[in-house]
Amino acid sequence: MNTDTLIPKNFNKLLIANRGEIAMRILRACHELGIRTVAIFSDADRNAMHVRQAHEAYYIGPPPARDSYLLIDKIIEVAKQSGAEAVHPGYGFLAERAEFAQACLDAGLVFVGPPVNAIRVMGDKQTARQTVKAAGVPIVPGTEPGLDDAALIQAAEDIGYPLLVKASAGGGGKGMRPVHKSADLADSIAAARREAMAAFGDDTVYLEKMLVGARHIEIQLLADMDGNIIHLGERECSLQRRHQKLIEESPSYVVDEKLRQQMGEVAVAAARAVDYVNAGTIEFLVDRDKNFYFLEMNTRLQVEHPVTELVTGIDIVQEQLRISRGRRLRINQADVKMSGWAIECRINAEDPYNNYLPSTGQITASRLPTGPGVRVDTGVFPGYEVTPYYDSMLSKLVCYGETRSEAVLRMRRALEEYRIMGVKTNIPFHQHMMDSHRFLTGQFDTSFVEERFSMDEREAPHQLDAAILATLVAHQQGQKASQIVAPGDRDTSNWKWLGRWERLQK
Repeated sequence: MNTDTLIPKNFNKLLIANRGEIAMRILRACHELGIRTVAIFSDADRNAMHVRQAHEAYYIGPPPARDSYLLIDKIIEVAKQSGAEAVHPGYGFLAERAEFAQACLDAGLVFVGPPVNAIRVMGDKQTARQTVKAAGVPIVPGTEPGLDDAALIQAAEDIGYPLLVKASAGGGGKGMRPVHKSADLADSIAAARREAMAAFGDDTVYLEKMLVGARHIEIQLLADMDGNIIHLGERECSLQRRHQKLIEESPSYVVDEKLRQQMGEVAVAAARAVDYVNAGTIEFLVDRDKNFYFLEMNTRLQVEHPVTELVTGIDIVQEQLRISRGRRLRINQADVKMSGWAIECRINAEDPYNNYLPSTGQITASRLPTGPGVRVDTGVFPGYEVTPYYDSMLSKLVCYGETRSEAVLRMRRALEEYRIMGVKTNIPFHQHMMDSHRFLTGQFDTSFVEERFSMDEREAPHQLDAAILATLVAHQQGQKASQIVAPGDRDTSNWKWLGRWERLQK
C-alpha cells in the first residue's frame, strides 16, 4: 500500500485548523486522549468557545475566511510557532485542499486526514468518477471531462433529460444546475461555469443524468495505514435544500441488510482504489428500485458523523487521531454493529418563514436541550455574535432512540426545549418536519424539501390516520400494515397516536 505521503507520529500537540462546533468536537476528542490543543481565530472569533477552551490560541487575521482560515502559510507558521506536531482540518475551509495537506507534510507536521493523492484524485469529480469506475463501482451516466459547450450539448441528447450540469471541482451545490429541457441547457452551462470559476477557480463542468426520486445515502469509512478498511453503515441525507443537507439519520429507512452490505463493499472498493487512509465517506444516489450509483467521495470528517457514532458506538474523531498516530484499527468489519436509530437536525441562523434568509446578530439567550439520548454539538453561547462571514450553522442537535419512532419523539421533545434568542433559527422548520407524515413514513427523496414541503402548509397531527400509523409500525416490525391496525382505528388527539405507535412496538 502506498502511504509514502503520510507521516505516522505519536504526536502530543495538535493545531485545529477550523472554528465553531467542529473545532469544539475535535478539541474534546483531543482532551480525552491527553493531546494538547492549539486554536486559531479571526477577529470575528476572538471570544469563540474553541478559543477559550483550547490550551493555546493564535490570531491569524480578519474575516472573511480568505484572509484568515484559508491562509495556508499563516496556519503552518502558527503550527511551528506553537510547537504543534499535527494538524486537524475539520470540515470545510482547507479540509479537502491537497495543497494544504502537502504543506503540512512538507513542514514535518502530521496531517490528520488521507494521503495527498487521495484528496487530489477524489477532489476532482471527473477523475474520481473514472477512478472508481475502473474499480467496478457503478456511476451515474454522464460525460467525460474536457468537453466544450457544443460537445456537452450534443452529449445531452444521448444522456437524456432531466440532467445536471456539475462543476468538476465543485462541492456543496456550487456550480450545479438542473436542466429539464434542451432549450435551457446552454444558459445553464454558462451559469455553472461562471459559478464554478468564482468558487473554485476552475470552470470545468460535466453532465450527469438526474435520477428522479433518488435518495442521497452515504457510507462512512475508516482505513488505517496497514491497508485495513471498514465501513460503519449508512446515513440517510436526502432531506436537503439547495443541495445543502438539513437532516440526517442512521440507519436509512429504505436500506436493508443486503443493500447495506452491497453498498459497504462497493464503498470499500472505491476507497481502496486510491489507497485511502483515515476517515472518509462515499456518497451514493439510490433510485426507487434500490440501484445505487457513486456520487462523490468526501475525503474528510463529515458534518453528520455523530449519527454514525451513536448507532455504532465508535468515536470517529478519536479513530482519526489514532490512525494518524500509526495505530491499526481496533475492530474489523465483523465487529461493526448498528444498534438503534439516530437523527441529526442542523440548527442554522436563518429564517424559514422568509425564504431561509440568513440571520445575524448577538445571541442574547440560549437554552440547550438535555436528557437521555440527546446530544448537542455547538460552539455558540449567550453573547456570541453571529456574523455574515461564515456558515450559518449554529449547532447540531442529535437524538438517539432504540427505534426510529423513539428517536423522532425524542427529537420533537428536544426541539421544544431548545431556545435561541437574538437571531432567527430554523428550529421551526425541524419541528414542522418532525410533524410531517411523509417524513415519518420515509416517503421523501432529495427533492422533497424544495418541491413538496412548505412552512405555510403545516400538517396537523390529527390528520395522520390509521393507515399512516400502520405503515410506521409495519416498517419497524416487518409486518403488513393490515395485520396491525384495522381501518378506522385511530387515536390522534394531542399526538397520542405516536405514543400508541411506540407502545405497539414494545
